[in-house]
Amino acid sequence: MHADPRGVLTGVHFLDGDHACCEGTLAAGARFAAGYPITPSTEVVERFAWRIPTVGGIFIQMEDELAASIAIAGAVWGGAKAFTVTSGPGFSLMMEHIGYAAITETPCVFVNVQRGGPSTGLPTLPAQADMMQARWGSHGDYGIVALCPNSPQECFDLTVTAFNLAEEFRVPVMMMLDECVGHMTEKVVIPEPEKIAVMPRRFTKKPPKGFRLFEPDETLVPEMVKAGDGYRFHVTGLTHDERGYPRMTVESQDRLINRLVDKLEPLAGPRAIFEAEDLDDAEVVLVSYGITSRVAQRALQLARGQGIKAGKFRIISAWPFPEQHIAKLAERVKAFVVPELNLGQMVREVERAAAGKARVISVPHAGGTVHQPEVILKAIQEAVR
Repeated sequence: MHADPRGVLTGVHFLDGDHACCEGTLAAGARFAAGYPITPSTEVVERFAWRIPTVGGIFIQMEDELAASIAIAGAVWGGAKAFTVTSGPGFSLMMEHIGYAAITETPCVFVNVQRGGPSTGLPTLPAQADMMQARWGSHGDYGIVALCPNSPQECFDLTVTAFNLAEEFRVPVMMMLDECVGHMTEKVVIPEPEKIAVMPRRFTKKPPKGFRLFEPDETLVPEMVKAGDGYRFHVTGLTHDERGYPRMTVESQDRLINRLVDKLEPLAGPRAIFEAEDLDDAEVVLVSYGITSRVAQRALQLARGQGIKAGKFRIISAWPFPEQHIAKLAERVKAFVVPELNLGQMVREVERAAAGKARVISVPHAGGTVHQPEVILKAIQEAVR
């Protein structure tokens, strides 16, 4: 094994999704991770702990997930790109610090390899039941980004994307793997370092005098500084003004919270990440994500084989939800079919975006295994009756 000074393990590999995700963190420039072991995500940081001494950086096994999720915030304000990894109960414990990262606009990445729940649930088996928790798990209004890979290759690619979006928008980003994607092994191609686009931190070039840490530019995103650079700044989870100092007024709350949400608006529309297939003549559209999208692909093939005009819309950036694209499709298709490994979560967003213009059929599954393609096919057949 040979990695360049950036830590990029160039070449063709056979990796599981967890290990590919780790390689993505290194390629994106992450040099700090904190975590606590939990199935089925531990392999990400196990590999990171093994790899990070080769490129210079730190991994710390913390005493629990609460400590891990706040340690990465401290590392970011010290200048590092940082992430943590968890699943199930650990993700629940991290919610307070996800909200803290959102209000303090701390760019960081949370990798959640989903498993069956609630509570201890099914530690070694898949589910997709954390999708709403990723968006709304911490109290209050705020914005986050969540990405859903469906292969080890995308675990690498989208992890790099996750760090880039975190830096561009100064926002916590979730990598929403599931146990199947995390543990499946496939070919992963890692490009030469110069072919991997990595966004650096947007450190300000303004002089310390008069600099305001939470004063946005035209993109609604402020520039950053780090501890030790000579800037006087304040970071708090309280509602704050552009300097970062607590300002708990109705006006400050309205201005701050709306900006935290509005700055991510491009990702709901023109910059939403998705995969589309056979939409030009589609009467029914299969909406899926993660491991379920791979099963849905077979159902789509079977439907097309029966002469059903079915198309695919695979969600890759789940939050902000790509509502503008679903709304546009709803104006010309009969129905959406939404299989997912939960009892109906993202299907609610499809219903909201479709706004009654097209029928929406949920194909729920409580997890532990994946759908049978024939179950999804049956829903597609129902949609065109």
